[in-house]
Amino acid sequence: MTLSNDFLGRAVEFHGHLGPFLVLGLRAGLLGTHYLGKSHFELKATVETSARPPRSCFIDGLQFSSGCTTGKGNLKVRTGSSISVEFTGGGRSLRIGVKDQILEMLDSLSSEEQVEALSREMLEKTDDELFSVKTE
Repeated sequence: MTLSNDFLGRAVEFHGHLGPFLVLGLRAGLLGTHYLGKSHFELKATVETSARPPRSCFIDGLQFSSGCTTGKGNLKVRTGSSISVEFTGGGRSLRIGVKDQILEMLDSLSSEEQVEALSREMLEKTDDELFSVKTE
């Protein structure tokens, strides 16, 4: 799934900078709405991630791309060590988890140049390379 430069630019403006966890959240939100549709009130999401940056940046990407927000109450956040989101809507559900090898790669970053380069790399990877997906 490709993100347009305009969409990515607006997301970066919303969040404040380009980072790999923002990109992962954007991609997960788009994947969820692709499968379940984008309804700003019927679609619900429960995300699990760390409560601190940089992992919590996933939440901003998810809100921006899915339309699920904490303010509307259709986005719930649970603290955890993994990064995943479960979408529900229309009697169906979709669970998306960031793959462990992606998280390990991101945890090894040590410079701002690496962060931006890896963010751009996350844009080019397939959904299968980034996520484990389970539908019900």
